[in-house]
Amino acid sequence: MRALLRLIACLAAAGLALQLFFIGRIALMVAIDPQSTTFQRSEAWRIASAGRDNTTRGDARAWQQEWVPYERIADTLKRAVIASEDADFISHGGVEWEAIERARQRNAKAEEIAARRAAQARARGKEPAAPKIRGGSTITQQLAKNLLLSGERTLLRKGQELMLATTLEFLLDKRRILEIYLNNVEWGEGVFGAEAAAQHYFNKPAARLSANEAARLAVMLPSPKFFERRPGSPYVSGRAATIMARMPAAELP
Repeated sequence: MRALLRLIACLAAAGLALQLFFIGRIALMVAIDPQSTTFQRSEAWRIASAGRDNTTRGDARAWQQEWVPYERIADTLKRAVIASEDADFISHGGVEWEAIERARQRNAKAEEIAARRAAQARARGKEPAAPKIRGGSTITQQLAKNLLLSGERTLLRKGQELMLATTLEFLLDKRRILEIYLNNVEWGEGVFGAEAAAQHYFNKPAARLSANEAARLAVMLPSPKFFERRPGSPYVSGRAATIMARMPAAELP
């Protein structure tokens, strides 16, 4: 029993130390720009493990990222990302519980449909397709996950994400959260941040993105590697038009 109690105490102490570490990292971001995120480091390792060159990819750079301050990111991109990813960014406290519940219901329905289709596919001797899982994450939650957490899908990791999102909202203002997010979010294979994305896709700085260009970048965010290979697809054009129509209503911090 004593050994069990010691183990529980050690686990509790380790958990507390981890939370304090996360809080300290976030507190530093009030004044210090984060040089990398957990997700970026995992991507760098994946690219290196695949035997790819760290500096070149064909005639383009394999890793593109350049931090630019909030003022050097076009308002068009800020509005497009908010309109596409998190329309209530200004008003929520980091987590939208109703959106999470809606996503849970959609995913449960999608899994039921996928199960029926999988049975039909197996009956025909085909490989069943995986169900499409949708998230209800806010921009703040996405930032918390990319900054400090792994990409695994577990209840424990999701709980940690919610806690970190709340901490981000408590310690940083909305403007700083959006600035860090836009400078670190993935926009393609080894393409991170607004400046790298603007240069990679449109050969111009992030400060000069048009409304249409910004909307097209916003379309890519849920699946950047997928859309990097399909920049001119009808879906991208149609979704970009929808985002552009919503952009005037997107409130900026």
